Amino acid sequence: MNSLFNGHITIGVFELVLSSLAFADGDHHDTGMSYGNDGLKPINADGHAPIGVMGDHTHGKGEWMLSYRFMHMEMEGNRIGDNQVSPEFIVSNVSNRFGTPATLRVVPTKMDMDMHMFGAMYAPTDWLTLMVMGMYQEKGMDHITFAGIAGTTRRGTFTTRSKGIGDTSVSGLIKLYEDNTHKIHLNAGISLPTGSNKKRDNILTPAGATPNVRLPYAMQLGSGTYDLLPGITYTGKQGQYAWGAQYMGNIRTGKDQGYALGNKHDLNTWLSYRWRPWISNSLRLNYSHTGKIDGIDSNITLPVQTADPDNYGGEIVTLYLGINLVGQQGTIRGHRVALEAGIPLHRDLNGPQMETDLTITGGWQYAF
Repeated sequence: MNSLFNGHITIGVFELVLSSLAFADGDHHDTGMSYGNDGLKPINADGHAPIGVMGDHTHGKGEWMLSYRFMHMEMEGNRIGDNQVSPEFIVSNVSNRFGTPATLRVVPTKMDMDMHMFGAMYAPTDWLTLMVMGMYQEKGMDHITFAGIAGTTRRGTFTTRSKGIGDTSVSGLIKLYEDNTHKIHLNAGISLPTGSNKKRDNILTPAGATPNVRLPYAMQLGSGTYDLLPGITYTGKQGQYAWGAQYMGNIRTGKDQGYALGNKHDLNTWLSYRWRPWISNSLRLNYSHTGKIDGIDSNITLPVQTADPDNYGGEIVTLYLGINLVGQQGTIRGHRVALEAGIPLHRDLNGPQMETDLTITGGWQYAF
């Protein structure tokens, strides 16, 4: 895949935009409600949450917003609970739930995932903002295959890939309270199963064969189910500081192909500081809890940890650093670009399971 190459391009674009915005700002210094040299009211960069937070703000009646986000995730190595484990430990000690061989014989070692997310928001009234988001995903996972039914002799390596449209979400943001400092709104949405959960690719078996099989759950593009997306968001602002907190859930309904992905609960808190109207930095803390998969797909019965529904979910705490930029003049006025990078502080995984090491999200937003 071209994940790393795409990431370098994305970062380069942000650097160019940063230079352009700095030039546009000229010698203007941020004085809250002051106006720029051109007589236009400044558009503050901290008017939105960090780019990795979805559904963080509402709009006024008749207003639209378009957005694009690119997210890159890197996973490498495996954990059981909060302990790192080697591939040799896994194939020597972790049972294969499907019977033969007695232990796992294939171990994933690295996974990259790229997501392209396209969003639109529209406010038919001042108290309701509608939001829709679709996505396109690309996934790649590297594996080691161990020879035979036991032992730690490596037969070889292989990579599986999947790509295509993911699930689509449709939501309503319902304003509950707003004053000059504080805002609160409900998030109420549903995820539509537009992504495939039947992707296939070739693998390398312990016997040396290379069959084409249905890929494990982690490599599929959609949940297969209609999922509820409840949440609540609070934001505050005072002077050059802005802050917020958000809870978002993903509650599975029903099953498809014999299983349902685990329910997910996310809690975000963030703080940002606006240096000038056009630039702010943010610090965000995310807590995520995901349950195990309920049920099993009878077409996924491989001696690899990703085929076992019990090896999914857990708790992750991630720290994110971000930058938000917004154009002040000319054709770039009102266009927002942002970048956010996150590293895990704590991982307690239902394992063995691959661990996330890095998440990078960049994006563009424009309201009109």
